[in-house]
Amino acid sequence: MLRSVVLSSKFLHRILKSNQSVKTVKCRLKGSRCGVSGKTWMKPSGYDTGLQTFNSLTKQKEPLILARDGVATWYSCGPTVYDHAHLGHACSYVRFDILQRILTRMFGITVIHAMVITDIDDKIIRRSWEENVSPAIIARMYEEEFKKDMLSLKVIPPAVYLRVTDNVNQIVAFIEGIIKNGHAYATKEGDVYFDVQSIGDSYGKFVGAVGSHGEPGSSNKRDSRDFALWKRSKPQEPSWDSPWGKGRPGWHIECSTVASSVFGSQLDIHSGGIDLAFPHHENEVAQSEAYHRCTQWGNYFLHSGHLHLKGSTEKMSKSLKNYITIKDFLKSYSASEFRMFCLLTKYRSAVDYSDGSMAEARASLESVRTFLHAARAYAAGLLQCSPVQEDFLWERLADAKSKVTKALADDFDTPRAIGALMNLVYHGNCQLQPVSMPEAADRSPAVFGAMVTYIRDVLEAFGVDLLNTREDVLSRSGNLHAVVEQLARFRSEVRAFALARQEDPTSRPPNRPGLYPDRVPLLKACDALREDLAPLGVLIKDRGSASTWEIKPNQRVQEKDRDT
Repeated sequence: MLRSVVLSSKFLHRILKSNQSVKTVKCRLKGSRCGVSGKTWMKPSGYDTGLQTFNSLTKQKEPLILARDGVATWYSCGPTVYDHAHLGHACSYVRFDILQRILTRMFGITVIHAMVITDIDDKIIRRSWEENVSPAIIARMYEEEFKKDMLSLKVIPPAVYLRVTDNVNQIVAFIEGIIKNGHAYATKEGDVYFDVQSIGDSYGKFVGAVGSHGEPGSSNKRDSRDFALWKRSKPQEPSWDSPWGKGRPGWHIECSTVASSVFGSQLDIHSGGIDLAFPHHENEVAQSEAYHRCTQWGNYFLHSGHLHLKGSTEKMSKSLKNYITIKDFLKSYSASEFRMFCLLTKYRSAVDYSDGSMAEARASLESVRTFLHAARAYAAGLLQCSPVQEDFLWERLADAKSKVTKALADDFDTPRAIGALMNLVYHGNCQLQPVSMPEAADRSPAVFGAMVTYIRDVLEAFGVDLLNTREDVLSRSGNLHAVVEQLARFRSEVRAFALARQEDPTSRPPNRPGLYPDRVPLLKACDALREDLAPLGVLIKDRGSASTWEIKPNQRVQEKDRDT
């Protein structure tokens, strides 16, 4: 015991001699992480999930430890509802939806997700003036549109949406608590500001030492970094009563209050776009820790990268007018194709959007669908193949499962997970080599059934709906599947009759050995029918003497379906 004390004293003396701060010393002695800013991050106590995630508070991967076993509390910044949601918003929300799905479907963790809707803001007020309607009408209209857009992208709704205007009383009480704790002050004009100096060097957890971030009304601030908790009312603006006079909440205090009303003084995960890290999340942390008198309110901050139009360094945004609305996007692509686009890059990486990148996502999805269709046909006995290497495929399946799990446990590395799935698809396709006249051999349908089930289950866990993107659009029209099934079966019987070997070799046509001359037109008619059905979305594939079919909705059908 004495030896450990002596060693610690020598260690402490060496650090202090090198002019390192006392907080840095504590950080090193307690095993805490220090971010670039020099601020400390304390490893949470609780239940280790076995996963690692990149934490913006430390700028590195950390073990994901939750306060409750099998439960993750998750807060995310929702939209400011003054205009249409665009593809940049969609990218962030879909990426985090994928992460939440991974936690739930792949690792058995229940995610309790809360999201705020900012329904009062300068932009909403300006838009209401432009449209000559109340801010409340503008906010409700775009809120409902946002929710519909999220559903169309298969984003699972949070456990609860909370509007700012429904929580003004709680926000006022929250501000009063911060003032009581000595971390905010009111001006004689009726504004309330957070006192950044009151928390010392705890401010700057995301970006280090910072100066003013240009918030208006700074003439009455004690420090240029101070930010508004409450804004005094202006003529013709919505306002609420408060101890400081009529006004409305500042932007940052909304999230602190709403998140605390749901999760209290401890939050596992907070997410948002990378542009929200400062000043929004920085100020959220300062307010929340000042109110709750705690040193670490949120344990993990996850930030998604920007979406850019290819060739542009600017993020997609309304202010730059370089955006694509979600509705317009879905006229050309499906929700599952957009999810595959998101899956092919890490959630915290910037991503370039273009027709080329969407074509890559569509091609990846098409490769998976084609394999699944062929594998199901083989398992059903409709596809005749050479003998397959069954043991090899079982090994590849086990390897894919291991790699997918490891990739997702390593900061939700979806590109690596998709790569493992595509490698499994490749090996499966290599074994599915159709033959016209199969030799008598053992078949191996079970391994392909297992591969189909696993691939489908993983993609469904990611929110990729293979059925909806290929067949469901057309199958809604009554008995279409039954009609196609009968048509394809009749064609298969005719084609099998035309391909049947004749007994007298002397009467075979020289260009089609093995066929009766009068059966050649039947074979041509079968080929013509296959070609005529393809533009209608019915794909028939001849595999030796057998045939399979599938429905692929064409663009005209998809657009008509959306219009209805």
